[in-house]
Amino acid sequence: MAQVINTNSLSLITQNNINKNQSALSSSIERLSSGLRINSAKDDAAGQAIANRFTSNIKGLTQAARNANDGISVAQTTEGALSEINNNLQRIRELTVQASTGTNSDSDLDSIQDEIKSRLDEIDRVSGQTQFNGVNVLAKDGSMKIQVGANDGQTITIDLKKIDSDTLGLSGFNVNGGGAVANTAASKADLVAANATVVGNNIL
Repeated sequence: MAQVINTNSLSLITQNNINKNQSALSSSIERLSSGLRINSAKDDAAGQAIANRFTSNIKGLTQAARNANDGISVAQTTEGALSEINNNLQRIRELTVQASTGTNSDSDLDSIQDEIKSRLDEIDRVSGQTQFNGVNVLAKDGSMKIQVGANDGQTITIDLKKIDSDTLGLSGFNVNGGGAVANTAASKADLVAANATVVGNNIL
């Protein structure tokens, strides 16, 4: 006896359409909830690849902007320290001019020299303690490379120089004949050179 299989083709077509509509509805809900047209490669494979590339570039540029801001902060930190060193140099220069007059007693010269020494010590302190994120920016010669772009080679370099009483040529600086620089004329010449060194290291 022959077997007969009854198939409700209309029901199958309807079920298939329902499944398609449910899938489309799910995709629409996903897009609405995420705010994105492409949530996965199945939505638009080519578009997903382009979006991934743009996302990668954007993230790289965002980090590069943070790096650039850090570089600016390094420069500002160094600039502040150089300004403080320059202020001390200007005061030492003023004291040197004061010591040049013949009306000073030995006691006066000793007092002037004491302040000069304290100013030189302050210059060395600023040089040794000025840091950015644990990096001493004036304690030794060096360079700092900052990545400012999303791609290789997009960098800038900040040159850092050691600035203290020794590199400024002021080690043993004095106005009362008790050290390496024993006369005020030589002292003033050293100060001019030292000031030029500090100004020349202005990195902003």
